[in-house]
Amino acid sequence: MSIIGSYLRLAPAEIVRAREEPGWARAFKAEQAAGERLRGPAELRFHDTDKAWAGLAHLFARHGLPTEVIHGGEPLTGDGDEDGDEDWGYGPPFLLAPDVVADAARQLADVPFGALADGLAPADLAAAEVYPTGLWARDPFALEYLAAHHAALLRYLTRTARYRHGLLLWYS
Repeated sequence: MSIIGSYLRLAPAEIVRAREEPGWARAFKAEQAAGERLRGPAELRFHDTDKAWAGLAHLFARHGLPTEVIHGGEPLTGDGDEDGDEDWGYGPPFLLAPDVVADAARQLADVPFGALADGLAPADLAAAEVYPTGLWARDPFALEYLAAHHAALLRYLTRTARYRHGLLLWYS
């Protein structure tokens, strides 16, 4: 089983409601998912980084770039398990405020993927035990996989920032 990093774009009022009613966020996610395939590319609210999330976080951290767009910001807590955390697969979901998303989009846009991966080989990611280590160890084209996910994430973050929206992030 793989761990997938997933995102849902939220308007500021939706972020407020998610904070006030964490259970609402799960229902809202399901409601939005039902209509996602009917949206045009510029209107998509969901995004996922597949299994590339940890590799991207590793590259961002190497260059002092914001990793909260991968690891999450404010945990969405409330009406979940006995600890108060709602578990969406691998822990609680996280909220990223619109200003955090906009700042991350600006910073990430300033560093092309080639600069992020300069001097790095897939074997280096495996040696650093970056999830999923097996991918880096066996696929000589793994950096192309990361490059594709980096480009897609950057487009998504840029669009989210343009709407002045924040994000709900979770792993499943």
